[in-house]
Amino acid sequence: MLRIFFSALVSALVLASLAGCSGHKADTAVSAHPQWAYNSVVYEMNVRQYTPEGTFAAASEQLPRLKELGVDVLWLMPIYPIGVEQRKGTLGSYYAISDYCDVNPEFGTMADFEDFLGKAHEAGFKVILDWVANHTSPDAVWESSCPADWYVRDSLGNTVTQYDWTDIAELNYDNRDMREAMRNAMRFWLDKGVDGFRCDMACEVPVDFWRETLPQLRKEYPDTYFLAEGEDPGLHEDAFDASYAWKLHHLLNSIAKGEKEASDLKAYVAEDAVLMPREAFRLMFTSNHDENSWAGTEFERMGDAADVMALLTFVLPSGQPLIYTGQEIGYDHRFEFFEKDPVPAWEWNTWSDFYRSLVELRHAHPALAAGEKGGPAVFPEDTPEGLLLFSRSVTAEESLDGEADTVLVAANLSDSDVTFALPFEGEKTEYFSGKAFTGGSETVLGPWEYLVFAE
Repeated sequence: MLRIFFSALVSALVLASLAGCSGHKADTAVSAHPQWAYNSVVYEMNVRQYTPEGTFAAASEQLPRLKELGVDVLWLMPIYPIGVEQRKGTLGSYYAISDYCDVNPEFGTMADFEDFLGKAHEAGFKVILDWVANHTSPDAVWESSCPADWYVRDSLGNTVTQYDWTDIAELNYDNRDMREAMRNAMRFWLDKGVDGFRCDMACEVPVDFWRETLPQLRKEYPDTYFLAEGEDPGLHEDAFDASYAWKLHHLLNSIAKGEKEASDLKAYVAEDAVLMPREAFRLMFTSNHDENSWAGTEFERMGDAADVMALLTFVLPSGQPLIYTGQEIGYDHRFEFFEKDPVPAWEWNTWSDFYRSLVELRHAHPALAAGEKGGPAVFPEDTPEGLLLFSRSVTAEESLDGEADTVLVAANLSDSDVTFALPFEGEKTEYFSGKAFTGGSETVLGPWEYLVFAE
């Protein structure tokens, strides 16, 4: 019989983690999520590299293909004008913004963006924008037209940068006028009809700004969705719907390299359930713009395990899955970050079929919903080394669609065969292969192979 995996070792790990965190607990108050977000799949669109033209108009022509893929939310990387001063490369970083209330002419005009937004909404997509609240470019409109104390400055009055980001200037959140201007800039885009924001470096911005801003925007613009690039549980307190599952991402990389194993993933699931509010959405991914350009593609980092790791981002508890530009065709290429480097062609292939199957699995099974609407992971006490085996279930009362639902996942997270008995009675059909399996029978999974049984 399956039961929740929570050994003494895992308990110790969780308590140790709590001692070192910010003090926020898993029962932290969380704002109500948009209903549409619970079973949604996010697609990160790198507009510059998405088409040879790299424009809103060209991206609009790809909407039918994304509709066929089945994704729900289009996250556009920053679409704003990029600063010239200290610009990196020829085209610059999307995250060195010179004007929060305009569009990058590289991508087209404001009218082009509005046309894209309208067509995306007509096709049934939600559209969220990348929002960079921590900093601007050194030559931003605000730097030249607003009071000097809107920016952090050194003793000589120069703007301050962070890390090796020489193309940015850090904003001063001690200034209340700057805070209100930031809120108004977000309102500018919400007035145009965008459905929310992915907030860059959310942990670098004082959390009280998010707690005073996001509830206010939700009141003015109902059903707005906010995703934090950050992993502090406190970001969910009266603020964000979703946060990055960075620790999970790095753990998946380590498992693929043989440095960690399935038992470490079980421990992570237990730990995250304690550290994070039950309602929190956790963005799960095998790639994104940072990982692709700076750490390598999922194939470089995960090798033959790339597909099973992608599966896990769709089925682990609390997760909201992300697909990055090019992943849906298995594009094994690191995008240039400051130059034009487009996907050469969008040709549907087996990777496209795979990701569409993952999206359909997610949509069809409310047990896999994000946050409190999805079922917790239930693990058997004893499994062979290398095997991750768990189920997620919801009752009819808990379910998004009013129907009870259970999904069982068996994944070999090693480079050796694993043998085990399927923990169910009777006969069930495996989701991907369509083959029938008999419960209790001895089953062998080869390296990185997996089975999914969805009732």
